[in-house]
Amino acid sequence: MNGWEKPERAMILAAGRGERMRPLTDTTPKPLLKVGGKPIIHYQIESLARAGIRRLVINHSYLGADIEKQLGDGGRWGVSIQYSPEPGTALETGGGIHNALGLLGEGPFLVINGDVWTDYDFARIGCPAGKLAHLILVDNPAHNREGDFSLQNGSISSDPGARLTFSGIGVYRAELFDDCEGGAFPLAPLLRTAAADGKVSGERFHGKWIDLGTPLRLKELDDMLTPST
Repeated sequence: MNGWEKPERAMILAAGRGERMRPLTDTTPKPLLKVGGKPIIHYQIESLARAGIRRLVINHSYLGADIEKQLGDGGRWGVSIQYSPEPGTALETGGGIHNALGLLGEGPFLVINGDVWTDYDFARIGCPAGKLAHLILVDNPAHNREGDFSLQNGSISSDPGARLTFSGIGVYRAELFDDCEGGAFPLAPLLRTAAADGKVSGERFHGKWIDLGTPLRLKELDDMLTPST
């Protein structure tokens, strides 16, 4: 793709309370829940390291100290982890990214929801020149039949009609947040506004992807990743 720019840094969104995962999340932050014998977030860090993205930022709020204690500085994976704490109430997706911009450096950066498991190859992701964001979309799962965005010729829109589901994986530029103030706010409205201006590109991913939003989906992935005896 013309002017394709690859991210050098990635952010994992790990500040959510995980209400739908209770009681599992009453004592464990959602990214540290285990599937296949290890925490969800370990899979993400390993995938990023394999892709050569070694400067990571992780935000946290609920039980954030447990996340820092578990992951440390990232040295065991050959990456460097910086943390973006959100004391009190989490800042939602948009606010969390905005709060961490000072750690994400110049150029495009990758963001991954902390409750997503996928075999997407992060080495292939980037953002075209002139775009504020590039989103990875997947076929609509049972819990999101209506989808989120339309994808036509590599461009994202909110047009009515056939839609796909936003995977929680995207590459963004800091300019997407230029008009934002601090505090809690969602990411989706920013993306819809930018898409209406022709500033958001996207791609459809056909590989494995699971949104681990409920105990049932967590168990299904655990069964898939745990070798039978």
